[in-house]
Amino acid sequence: MQYSHEIVTKHRPVLLLLVLGIGAGCRATPPAATANTSGDGAFTSLAHEILEDHYKRNPNDATYLGVHKYDDQLQDFSAAGIAADIAAARAFRERLDSIDGSGLSLDARLDREFLQRQMDAAVLQLEVIKRWANDPDSYTSAMTTAVYMIMKRSFAPPAERLKLVIAREKKMPAFLEQAKQNLQNPARIFTEIAIEQIDGNQRFFSTDLPLAFKEVPDQGLVGEFKSTNDAVIAVLAEYKKWLQQELLAKSNGSFALGAESYAKLLAATEMVDLPLDRLLAVAESDRQKNEAALVETARKLDAKKTPEDVLLGIEADHPAPGALLKTTQDALDSLRQFIIEKKIVTIPASEAARVQETPPFMRSTTSASMDTPGPFEVKATEAYYNMTLPDPRWPQAKQDEFMRQWYYASISNVSVHEVYPGHYVQFLYAKGFPTDPRKVFGANTNVEGWAHYCEQMMLDEGLHEGDPKYRLAQLQDALLRDVRFIVGIRMHTQGMSVEEAQKLFESEGHQPAPVALSEAKRGAGDPLYGYYTMGKLAILKLRDDYKAKKGSAFTLQDFHDSFIKLGPLPMPLIRERMLGQRGATLQ
Repeated sequence: MQYSHEIVTKHRPVLLLLVLGIGAGCRATPPAATANTSGDGAFTSLAHEILEDHYKRNPNDATYLGVHKYDDQLQDFSAAGIAADIAAARAFRERLDSIDGSGLSLDARLDREFLQRQMDAAVLQLEVIKRWANDPDSYTSAMTTAVYMIMKRSFAPPAERLKLVIAREKKMPAFLEQAKQNLQNPARIFTEIAIEQIDGNQRFFSTDLPLAFKEVPDQGLVGEFKSTNDAVIAVLAEYKKWLQQELLAKSNGSFALGAESYAKLLAATEMVDLPLDRLLAVAESDRQKNEAALVETARKLDAKKTPEDVLLGIEADHPAPGALLKTTQDALDSLRQFIIEKKIVTIPASEAARVQETPPFMRSTTSASMDTPGPFEVKATEAYYNMTLPDPRWPQAKQDEFMRQWYYASISNVSVHEVYPGHYVQFLYAKGFPTDPRKVFGANTNVEGWAHYCEQMMLDEGLHEGDPKYRLAQLQDALLRDVRFIVGIRMHTQGMSVEEAQKLFESEGHQPAPVALSEAKRGAGDPLYGYYTMGKLAILKLRDDYKAKKGSAFTLQDFHDSFIKLGPLPMPLIRERMLGQRGATLQ
């Protein structure tokens, strides 16, 4: 069986005021509009104000980023809190508009437009898409994230962090009461997902969280934590019962955004404004190209078997569980050396990424993850590449089946995406991004597009010397991303059902039924998850255009360095910075 290596817990760029439509952690007066101003100084001051407001309204994001002023807070889901968030985003948009763009440097002008789009996305999410009103899992996930961010990284002594956990836990019963008030008619699939997920949230609070703080010596503090933690576990049980016995019967809403909202969201978050039928044609063209390459590559391995049977065969070639971490570490070291020798991209001075077993509290949701600190974190700066091993208590047959996901070609492809030269290299550059807005916000077509682009690029540059097994693994992952691109549009604008999406992932994405179902469910709540392929194709086109501009002076390393140093701006802004003009992002 083939597995998807996309993970739930990996950080992704956040939109201002939180893309899921979660409200503020602290009530704040909407910023007043000002008269027309100009100059980098005025913009930089406003950008700083926007970021400070973001941290206050989104304490979970602030904790991740390494801003620890609001570690004792939770988001506010009340009607007043959500209304205040919308008002703040609109007021910031007006103030950004009032700054004369012609008086700004190029980087400031790009950041201004970037933040204008973030404001548009925030209003759209909160006022139109309203995940806060139709996604019951977003509440329990936010609760888990609130303490997970504090638990996982040692930015303060354990006792101090436990006090912060307690402070956030005390707010959680009221938090879920707000959820019950807000959730009136969600899509049935969202309520079903929340019911499926909530046991994992309960296990996190009952098992993983206490385990993380078991060494705290202050018994009074430990006793207070037990009291607040037990209360959280109890309200989660009540919430599950409410989901099953009340909300499920009222869950008759639609998950589909509709073509107008879909197009607006895509334009606001990724600055992609092509007509949706044109985007579908781009996705289908890339799928057909990758499908033909998959068939051709499989024939090189065994001309008498189907691609699916060839994949089953190479999945059997994997390390033993006890050797996975060393095998992966050796693969990382080889990837790093290949990048240096081939001058793929400059890797900033740093410790090599270290492989470790996925922590217990993450194993149920994660197969592989890059655990990096936020760009403003100054104390807990370690970074780890987590790999999930099978439970040694399982029967041998189940362990063997689990390890099929870690066949050698897959280890390489996932490691390229997550570590070298993918997300870990992006992280190494993050502290040096030109401006703070680019450290806080980002376009997924840039972030995930880069990591997905690297999978193909590294093989094109000679990694594994043309071994078809590695190309086959890369192409299957590319086809998975192609189908996401197609399914996201069709589910949200053309009436495609979850069941129809699952079948497409099985037939066109070459995924087994369980993975296909998981991918289809993700599409209901992550409508733009075509950003992997959109981003990869945009980077490939940018590379061609940059090469034409540079002529004989072009080098791959210069292109990659120039791209990644700019930070995760939407691709049209990257094009303007690198080419002097935007032009078409996609062919």
